[in-house]
Amino acid sequence: MLQDKTIVLGVTGSIAAYKAADIASKLTRAGAKVEAVITDSATRFVNPLTLQGVTRRPVSTSLWQSADASRSRHIALAQAADIVVIAPATANTIAHLAGGLADDLLTCTVLATRAPVVVAPAMNDDMFTNPATQENIEKLRGRGFIFVDPGHGRLACGRTGVGRLAELETIIGTIRQVLGRKGDLVGKRILVTAGGTREPLDPVRYIGNRSSGKMGYALAAAARDRGAQVKLVTTVNSLPETVGMEVVEVETADEMAKAVADGVKDADALIMAAAVADYKPQAAADNKIKKSEDCLDIKLVKTPDILAGAKGDFVKVGFAAESEDMVENAIKKLADKGLDLIVANDITAEGSGFGANDNKVWIIDKTGQVEDLPLMSKAEVANKILDRVVGLLAGKP
Repeated sequence: MLQDKTIVLGVTGSIAAYKAADIASKLTRAGAKVEAVITDSATRFVNPLTLQGVTRRPVSTSLWQSADASRSRHIALAQAADIVVIAPATANTIAHLAGGLADDLLTCTVLATRAPVVVAPAMNDDMFTNPATQENIEKLRGRGFIFVDPGHGRLACGRTGVGRLAELETIIGTIRQVLGRKGDLVGKRILVTAGGTREPLDPVRYIGNRSSGKMGYALAAAARDRGAQVKLVTTVNSLPETVGMEVVEVETADEMAKAVADGVKDADALIMAAAVADYKPQAAADNKIKKSEDCLDIKLVKTPDILAGAKGDFVKVGFAAESEDMVENAIKKLADKGLDLIVANDITAEGSGFGANDNKVWIIDKTGQVEDLPLMSKAEVANKILDRVVGLLAGKP
């Protein structure tokens, strides 16, 4: 979603300005063309050469920098932008924009652009909660500006309060979500599951598996980036914050089954990336089981078959994590569970499988067509799967 997008990154005179270099670097590495615009006061906190180094592009600091023979710098930036992001944004910049004042390159660019504008404030807590600042923020929200609210924590003044620049993952997630408004999944509702279920033995122990949830999170993020309304049912809460999606946290297979049954009622697609335990203890002990006998016998019973039990007029995608006969086992699972698509994941391949950042997969549809993909990042795998989901949704009435 960020590949080849032009992002105008405005940096204003907050002490958090040094974090803009990290934002610019992450956006650039994701394939975006970052045009940094830095105010005079911001240069007291971060050197323009730093931003130039990470973006590999000239940094704009003045209205008087030339663009070309026909356009001034702010007009060139405004027209080129797919999105304008101000991070960090000071109370002063927010006030100027709310009042329609354009007295530097950044405010002139914002007033001249038709691209969406994302604003991430960073300031002292008293300044942020001041009624004047809040009124200015509400004015800009009313004009369509998107705000990434600051976090709570230790501030530069030594106090603790609301005013810290939002986490970079949250800012970048918001950028992706906004750019996804024109994606090929706009208007579609996608339900994704992630992580491995935990079936309790007692208050301390559980039966589980090695699933990290990374594949499910990659799918949820990719679907959001393509404009979908995403609901993520997950057993994992340690991965980066999921901006712009509804998150339902569960632990057991029974809890996931209920969340999926509720979620598919209005879903266009279900992508079941979670690793659900096949069995659970028939009864969990009320107290911690003590280590006493040489052997411990625990009766296990089957967990609900969530995929087979999910009924409705939606695209159904499953995963098969296999250590042998990958394609054959996946094809059987596809037929048994009535899937439209299944992804066979080779957990024995080097660099692939649970906990890894990459996956080696085969994508198989119900006609028996097999797409053999090389080892690639889970984000790339997610988009390959969603390409197929888009095609399947297009075939539905």
